[in-house]
Amino acid sequence: MMKILPIEQNKQTSIFISSVEKKERVFLSSPHMTGNEMKYIHEAFETNWIAPIGPNVDKFEEELAAYVGTTGGAALSSGTAAIHLALRLLDIGSGDRVFCSSLTFVASANPILYTGAEPVFIDSEEETWNMSPIALRKAFAAADKEGHLPKAVIVVNLYGQSAKMDELMAICDEYNVPVIEDAAESLGSLYKGRKSGTIGEFGIYSFNGNKIITASSGGMLVANDLNALEKARFLGSQAKDPAPYYKHHEVGYNYRMSNVLAGIGRAQLEAIDDRVKARRKVYERYAEGFKDIPAIRFQPELEETYSNRWLSVFTLDPELTSLTPEIIKSALEAESIESRNVWNPLHQQELFKGTQFFAHGDGEAVSDNIFRHGLCLPSGSNMTVYQQMRVIDVVKGLFLQH
Repeated sequence: MMKILPIEQNKQTSIFISSVEKKERVFLSSPHMTGNEMKYIHEAFETNWIAPIGPNVDKFEEELAAYVGTTGGAALSSGTAAIHLALRLLDIGSGDRVFCSSLTFVASANPILYTGAEPVFIDSEEETWNMSPIALRKAFAAADKEGHLPKAVIVVNLYGQSAKMDELMAICDEYNVPVIEDAAESLGSLYKGRKSGTIGEFGIYSFNGNKIITASSGGMLVANDLNALEKARFLGSQAKDPAPYYKHHEVGYNYRMSNVLAGIGRAQLEAIDDRVKARRKVYERYAEGFKDIPAIRFQPELEETYSNRWLSVFTLDPELTSLTPEIIKSALEAESIESRNVWNPLHQQELFKGTQFFAHGDGEAVSDNIFRHGLCLPSGSNMTVYQQMRVIDVVKGLFLQH
């Protein structure tokens, strides 16, 4: 493989790169190791704490809770498991309703089905792309009229951007309905000085391989209610009663996090602030690179919030360009660059056919519009500037051709 050699030429640096190197894969959001993970993994092996309990699990719970500012946390096998246990802790079951953001990954809503409850989907609004307070109030008014209020509301912080939590919480408090804050994508983000995921009754984080920090897999349920967290650990450990033999009085789940994976998470958490800064820098380079293309509009950052910019995501204005997300995605893929469509709204999914949906306005749903015109760009904290310039050059080249 040809080496990359900088050559001074007319006071500008030119870089010659082989065609093989030009096609090096650029991933959407790949794991970014700190180099300290093996320390905790070795400790787990040396002490033989390989089971899904152990010192790393305990410390990871303590350290993450301290970072976000909650009383405690429960380390689990996934963010999905955390949502499921939050619903169980709220005693949600068959015949109940749960309101949920529509513009999100299916994992936000699947746990509603696990409980036998009915999901009701709420549209987005344009200032954050997250749950619309207007649509939420419509949903509550309709449910109140029916005499069938929800038992919980799942608010998702999309791509790292916090929802309008003050407005949403005020509506839910008015009806005395608890909020589960799905912050799977927004660890490290801030809402009016508070860490994302700490405003609802329960907060959810994910450590999937593509998240801002990863434990290979896993999730965390956080809350200020230590009794609830202890119950979550009980349910997540097959609901084994304290007895000298195997005794169970309710359904439990195998949702525990491995002590080995918790060690990876601890090392990753040490770098969270640097990872947020790096992702925001990626976004800033994109914003600068596309500043002269009015058809590109990035996900807004609401005043008094600080997004971790987990993914840099834009929409295309169809009145200003004939390009579509599919055209751009195909062009990027031809250059071995991964990109991804915005989440397909859950109210449009076959799985949830027939469920209720409350729109923000009278025209096309905001979430549908974002899906049709949106694209996620490679945003990893370990992206090089050169890799990002490849992305920018491909997209700008398409606009020059159109």
